[in-house]
Amino acid sequence: MTGAGEGDGGDASGGRGDRLSEAVAALRTVADDGVDFDGLVVRRGSDGLRFAVPGAEHRGLDAADFDARAREHAAHVREWYVWHQEMPQEPAQWDFLRWVERADEYHPPDRRGRLTRGGGVAREWGQLSVQVRLADPGRERGRDAGGSSRGADGDRRRRRYTLRHVDDADTPAGQLEGYTDPHDARRLRKEDDRGRYRPLSTAPTLQRGWAFVDLEPAELVRAVEGFYPATVANWHREREGELDVTHWEETVARQTGIYGVVQTWNRGEGHEHVDWVAEACCDDSQCLKRREWEYDADTPLSVDSGDGVFPCREPCSLVVAAARRWTRLEAEESRTYEFELTPSEKAQVEEIVDAVADGRAGEVREADFADGANRYRARFLRAKRFEDGDLCGVPTDRDEEDGSGGDTDDSAGEEAGGDGAADDGCGESGR
Repeated sequence: MTGAGEGDGGDASGGRGDRLSEAVAALRTVADDGVDFDGLVVRRGSDGLRFAVPGAEHRGLDAADFDARAREHAAHVREWYVWHQEMPQEPAQWDFLRWVERADEYHPPDRRGRLTRGGGVAREWGQLSVQVRLADPGRERGRDAGGSSRGADGDRRRRRYTLRHVDDADTPAGQLEGYTDPHDARRLRKEDDRGRYRPLSTAPTLQRGWAFVDLEPAELVRAVEGFYPATVANWHREREGELDVTHWEETVARQTGIYGVVQTWNRGEGHEHVDWVAEACCDDSQCLKRREWEYDADTPLSVDSGDGVFPCREPCSLVVAAARRWTRLEAEESRTYEFELTPSEKAQVEEIVDAVADGRAGEVREADFADGANRYRARFLRAKRFEDGDLCGVPTDRDEEDGSGGDTDDSAGEEAGGDGAADDGCGESGR
């Protein structure tokens, strides 16, 4: 026999019949099957029970000795019990909750200490800050913590989660608008800080000012999935090597109805047009998912796939809807126009395009006349160079084309659509 007892993040073990005793008895019950979890090893051998944790090993134990050794290493026993008896057992949820508290990085005594001290452990999931700590929910809620949240040994602490916008991570939850129902996340994800509809739930425009407090483990997962549907399931599938990716060509081939026109964009001309689509829609500045789909299984795209925590398994409905429009626009033949602009005016046009593409046009200060996207500078350019709505008075003459590029198509449902796509355009099926 070697080793000594361990700390337990401040927990006190009690007598028979307490919560720790339940955990010890349950652990002894499964000794025949064997346990190997977070450094805890339990086996029943021909000479009796074996109990081992890092730095300590005990063999040939009878039931009483086993219980005594288990109590000496209460943190390991408690964590085994929590993760096998109390936490959600659905694999994706279970893995996600362990990821949140970095369970793979710290052994139970250290982990419980980290969860107990200060604000606990926090991680980022897109624009969400997920915080977990061991807390006494009854005391913090100011009401009786009876029932399942109160153990006979006085260990009332349970994992409790707080969810905030990542930019509000340092703001006390009491200073934010508080929520406890995970379903409210669906409503919050629909609008940005300016009250504008967000067609893509994983766009980096999540509104601030809210906090989900004192969530149970399963409630946390539901809230996270309310903000970012299917991200936990797809993240888990990727970790398990089971993420089924649907590439561009396959996605385009299955489009029907008004979206079937997208199929005509692939004309054996390479995949540069899909690079443009991915650069426009799937960049980290536009979507927090990490793109895993390519042109096809053998043809990767040339643009960066992003650094998101959770993967994107297929072109989403917003991408398909945008591609439908671009398919029509790209059917136009190029033509030569002649404009007369000063060098600064040409540069200003380019700055305006950049500002709109980067979503910062509304942020340009009214007195910042050095910025080409300044509203007054843009108005000056229009006053000087536009005539009857045409740049430099040069008509577009779009109607003289063969009609393939006319802007007269039915745009109903164009914001987000495509084959069986979700209405918020983020390819959210957890397949």
